[in-house]
Amino acid sequence: MSLQQEIIKALYVQPEINPQETKQAIVDFIKDYVKQNPFIKSLVLGISGGQDSTLGGKLSQIAATELRSEGIDIQFVAVRLPYGVQKDEQDCQDALDYINPDKIYTINIKPAVEASIQTLETQGITLTDFQKGNEKARERMKAQYSIAAHHNGIVIGTDHAAESITGFYTKFGDGGADIFPLAGLNKRQGKAILQLLDCPKHLYNKVPTADLEESKPQLPDEVALGVTYNQIDDYLEGKQVDGEAGKKIEQHYLRTQHKRMLPITRFSVQEIIK
Repeated sequence: MSLQQEIIKALYVQPEINPQETKQAIVDFIKDYVKQNPFIKSLVLGISGGQDSTLGGKLSQIAATELRSEGIDIQFVAVRLPYGVQKDEQDCQDALDYINPDKIYTINIKPAVEASIQTLETQGITLTDFQKGNEKARERMKAQYSIAAHHNGIVIGTDHAAESITGFYTKFGDGGADIFPLAGLNKRQGKAILQLLDCPKHLYNKVPTADLEESKPQLPDEVALGVTYNQIDDYLEGKQVDGEAGKKIEQHYLRTQHKRMLPITRFSVQEIIK
């Protein structure tokens, strides 16, 4: 088995999907998890205005609505988590209008991030711009878990195969959540589901950006990664991609393997060695 085949298998990617069937499978997955865990009274997700959180939010809201129709008391809570004033705030508001969440919170993470950085500096620890970006991602996840705790809920993650393969997320930041409903999807498959659900085009056609570094505002993911999402999607669908692109994708995957694993114990490390 080639490395490409191993990666596709590990990330559960299908070469093509039926958008309607996959959409319902994801909704049913969320519903089943809630039914198996009666303590859950809310689904919490940060909305950034991009494709992934818009899709995760829409499917979570559909799941919550269906669960209520079945007599289960639950709500979907959308959270805006800007660092100061977000340049693409209108996209975020458009996403919220489209999702129509049961409840919305807006938490400005800037004061908390700045306080953390200043506290570290008193101990001689100065974070780079890149490291500060990770601080922002972890503060966003912390806020979501606080809100989930308040509402007896769980945090929904938006990690999917095209993100997981490159490890393009912050460990214990946006990479931390209770469930990942979008797992197994690549970017174009997620886009197909949003098209099915009549999402505004500018939300799923938006250039993906983590937007964490202040020295590189709105830096496109594809620039940071050195490969395009079309190339990543082709790779995940088992297609042949340009040699250099394929090599770079595999390098990202191997280098970020630790992000896709649970914390290592003295027992699990033996399994890794095998």
